[in-house]
Amino acid sequence: MHEPDWKSVLDAAHTASLEYLDSLPERPVVPSTVDYTAMRAALDRPPAAEGMDPAEVVTELARDLEPYLSAQASGRYFAFVVGGLHPASLGAEVLLAAWDQNASLFPTTPGVAVAEELAAQWLVGLLGLPAESSAGFVTGGQMATFTCLAAARHEVLRQVGWDVEADGLVGAPPITVVVKSGAHSTVLRALRFLGLGERALVSVACDDQDAMKPDALAEALRDVHGPTIVTLECGNVNTGSFDDFVAVADVVDAHRAAGNPTWVHVDGAVMLLAAAAPAMARHVAGLDRLDSWSTDGHKLLNVAYDCGIAICRNAAAHRAAMSVQAAYLDQGAEGRDPMDWNPEFSRRARGVGVYATLRALGTHGVAELVERTVRLARRFAGALTESGQAVVVNDVVSNQVLVRWLAPDGDHGRLADAVMAGVRAEGTAYFSGTTYRGERLMRISVSDWATDDEDVDRAVGALLRHARLAVAAS
Repeated sequence: MHEPDWKSVLDAAHTASLEYLDSLPERPVVPSTVDYTAMRAALDRPPAAEGMDPAEVVTELARDLEPYLSAQASGRYFAFVVGGLHPASLGAEVLLAAWDQNASLFPTTPGVAVAEELAAQWLVGLLGLPAESSAGFVTGGQMATFTCLAAARHEVLRQVGWDVEADGLVGAPPITVVVKSGAHSTVLRALRFLGLGERALVSVACDDQDAMKPDALAEALRDVHGPTIVTLECGNVNTGSFDDFVAVADVVDAHRAAGNPTWVHVDGAVMLLAAAAPAMARHVAGLDRLDSWSTDGHKLLNVAYDCGIAICRNAAAHRAAMSVQAAYLDQGAEGRDPMDWNPEFSRRARGVGVYATLRALGTHGVAELVERTVRLARRFAGALTESGQAVVVNDVVSNQVLVRWLAPDGDHGRLADAVMAGVRAEGTAYFSGTTYRGERLMRISVSDWATDDEDVDRAVGALLRHARLAVAAS
């Protein structure tokens, strides 16, 4: 076997990685300069005929790319819903890169297959979901939702005698998919991938916090007969709100009792982890009565990209929708084949990062992480409200805050964009905007395990300063 100089490569990567991580407390949260032409010039180094020393390649890559990196693992990154990188997850990623396991089959990579199986079992227990539930590790929330909805499609059609994996959708009994108004785009995209097009959806009205109205769901289902899929949210991407899982479960039980095969999926990309925090119990009551749940490990759990988790109460449906057989594969041996629970053949053992992070945090640490992000979101909301320069639009029940900046000329959306741009250019923090019910607002998402009170206060100071500057300049 050819033996390269692993140490020089790892030393180069270690030095550059540690310099980056050590810079996070004071590093600009977004690059101070984003010049496409300059980035291309810095990185456009075509392969030479004779190649290069690997350690030199790593050193140059770190040098050339580092100025253009966003500090997504910073405690002051509040854009979108982006978690940081827990140290245990980082350590697991280093090992996974070195081990280079293609985590598809138990016989070929038994160690990581078992680690993923345990991580899935621990997560299901931590969330209080049915013990018989299966879980698959996928690339993110999008594919987790896709995987769960594929299982849903399989099961509701199986119950009316149709094998969708064998016979496809042409000629199949129609499936009615019920979504809430303003359902997340990843849910709609997953339905598109599955041949359950967007125009065929039934949309149900929501309340002023974007939570589905159970009575509106009951009304919509009165006209629905046959296979049915309902999608809900555990943490709305704008308001952070939770659907009423108990009320929805009651409505769906009645729909099933009338002879309609029904599956309820919960998009929990933002806040499924709330089910692990006792302080959030009232928001997630009834969650365990539903059928599938999807989430992003790289949001609140703070594991490395890419890691989504698809969980299904009905393991048989989950496996039927995802598994595949081939003569050349070594399947069916003792142990769990990871490829039976996700849509990939070749894949890295992303569930090992979940294994490591859960062990490092412990059950109390996971609960504390969730509860701290909610407390810090409320700290943001309180400080901005008290300033008189902004209004918080949503009820802050989780880690999301919607902010209307108060412009003297009434153009609140323009002011919101100006404030976000100013803070972003300064590098103190990163906030992203959203258009919510026709209004341009600033959205704050507290998702990083490293964020503390000082980060919030520093970010608030920058926001208020740039609001004053923007108003003065207008």
